[in-house]
This record gives sequence, C-alpha cells and structure tokens, in this order.
Amino acid sequence: MYKRVVLIVLDGVGVGALPDAVAYGDEAAATLPHIAQAVGGLSLPHLAKMGLGHVVSIAGVEPEVLPQGYWGKMAERSSGKDSVTGHWELSGVILDQPFATFPEGFPEEIIAVFTSVTSLTPLGNVAESGTDILRRLGEEHLRTGRPIIYTSSDSVFQIAAHEQIIPPEKLYAICHQVEEILLPYNVCRVIARPFVGSCRDDFRRTDGRRDFPRRPTQPTLLERLQSAGLATGGVGKIKDLFAGQGLSRVWSTSNNTEGMCCTLEALEEIITGLVMTNLVDFDMLYGHRSDVAGFAAALEAFDAWLPQLLRCLTENDLLLITADHGCDPTMPGTDHTREYVPLLVWSPRIAGAGSLGIRQTYADVAATIADIFSIDGVFGESFLADLT
Repeated sequence: MYKRVVLIVLDGVGVGALPDAVAYGDEAAATLPHIAQAVGGLSLPHLAKMGLGHVVSIAGVEPEVLPQGYWGKMAERSSGKDSVTGHWELSGVILDQPFATFPEGFPEEIIAVFTSVTSLTPLGNVAESGTDILRRLGEEHLRTGRPIIYTSSDSVFQIAAHEQIIPPEKLYAICHQVEEILLPYNVCRVIARPFVGSCRDDFRRTDGRRDFPRRPTQPTLLERLQSAGLATGGVGKIKDLFAGQGLSRVWSTSNNTEGMCCTLEALEEIITGLVMTNLVDFDMLYGHRSDVAGFAAALEAFDAWLPQLLRCLTENDLLLITADHGCDPTMPGTDHTREYVPLLVWSPRIAGAGSLGIRQTYADVAATIADIFSIDGVFGESFLADLT
C-alpha cells in the first residue's frame, strides 16, 4: 500500500504523565497541555486538522469536527525517559533496565581510568548544567588545560573543552577512549562539548557537539529495513541515537529549521523506504532551559511548515508524527519527563479518520512500518489495518 514512510519525532513533546510517572517524580508532567495553558493557547491549525485536539486537551487546539487522519497516544514500555531509550523503542527495541545515571558524579574508579588512559586530570565530575559549568570552571580550564567532565539527570558522560585547548578532533578521540572505559557501567552516551570564548561571560558552546552512544542491544527496525534492501535516511540526531547503525543516508542538522529543510531534501533522494527525522529544539533549546515561550513558538513554527511537507507527499507515502519522551518546561528542574507521546498518522491515500487509542508501547510504530514493508520479527502491534 505504501512505498515510503516519513517518521518525525518531536523531541520532548509529551502529552501527559504515564501511570508510572510517580516513580520518576513526574506525576504532574504534561508538556504540551502545560505549555498551551502557560501562553494562553497555541495556534496549531494543521496539527489540529490531523487530530491533535482529540489526543489531549490543549488550550487553543480544539478537537477537529472533520479531522483528516488518525490519532492516538503511546505509552513507553521501556525503563527510562531519555532520547536513546525512546528512539530505540520507536524502532522496536525495548530496554528492561534503564541506563545508569550518576547524580553525585562518576565513581573515582572511572575517573582514575580516564586519567590513566588520556593522561588528563579532569575538572568538575558533577551533575550540572552545561552552561553553568562553563561559567564556573571555564577559566580554570583555560589556565590548566584540564578537560571539564560533567553529567546530568540523563545517562551521559559529557566532556567540555575549549577548541583552542583541546581541538574538536582530539576531543572526539578522547570520547572514543571513554566509550571503552564505560562499557561495563551501562552509560548511554559520551558527549563531546566543544566551546569557545575568552572569559566566563563569553563562553559559548559550538555546533561541534558530537554524541557517542552505545549500540542498540538488538537489531532495530532501521537495520531490518536496510537488510531487506530498503533505503533508510536519518535526519538530525538520528545517527547519534542509533550509533550510525541501520542508516543508508544521513543528514546532520543543528536545529529544527535545518531538520525540516533536510527532511524535504531526503524525500527527493529516498523514494522507497523510511525517512526518520528528529527535531531537537523543543527539548534541547526550550524544554531543558525551561523556556515556555520558546517551546510554544517552535511548535507553531513546525505547524506552519507542515503544509510544505504535505505537498511533497503522494499516495505512496505515510506520515507519522510522534515524540520520544516529555520535557515539560513548567516543571521544577530541567529533566525529561515520563509521559505519553502523541501519535498522528496521515496520508493522501487515507480517506477516513479516527482514534488509534492508547498504544501500550512506542514499538507499535516499528511494527506498523515493518507491516508495510513485510518485515518479520519486529516487536509491537501494527495499526496498519486500522487505517481505512
């Protein structure tokens, strides 16, 4: 029925706390509804037409009387609430054990091996905001040449270094070394954080960030599609989230605008197969920085771009829009939030409309795409037959 699937992940756009959110301290989270309420209503007419107003109550987004497409929401079955876990589940891989986190900093044994392997004694080793730690330790880093190590509420080992002290390529090589060090500790990602500037008020991170994630624990949908001879394109940080596995073409981006532009480019190149896009600004720029107004503006900008995407799709295409977790900027702290994610499904071919209900796992997306391309063995329950 379909020859190409476009899967767009709105990073951090949750729609309400999961039943187990209390275990994560997120029982009050509801990213999209809270943002809409805080700004006095959102203008998302095209997402509304696709059924978003039927998914959850959103100020300014009324349930469409004559929607075009199918809608629902999905629960995360894996343990955790980070981007890697969410994207892996969207590709059919479920994690029973969450990645390890280190809210008090990394154990001395890890730091000792880091120092031995790299011949560098690090600064920091705390859980702290990346911008805050640059203001606090950036000048000392310039004086001493010692890299700054820090983490967050996520399972990440981040290394910040000024580009004139440790050039990016050398920093990336160090990150590769750290990947090996951390294998026994179940850390999800090593992240290189190059920065520039001359003093604490001038330091700023560059677009040279690079992620070094663990490889998926089993074959993902991307790998299965590729093995079947189908094209797979990753736009945005998809390459980083899947450690480059299962992708025949990659478009790297720095922001949502580039991500949307590159999605259209991908459609010109990939005629049969899967285009998977991550739009990162919702999470990276606004959710983690508690910027409600910025988050709202980014949502409206995405909605305004949607008609351009829809005009590029044919009856052979299926569009899926979802998210990987929540990142409620109205909540205390700056952590991800354990939430349901929206599911919107559209194609020029679809004549009907209706609810897909509450899906019990994000992996239903993987199962549906696998169903389209006759790929066996993918976890999840396909909703392809429900798209009349």
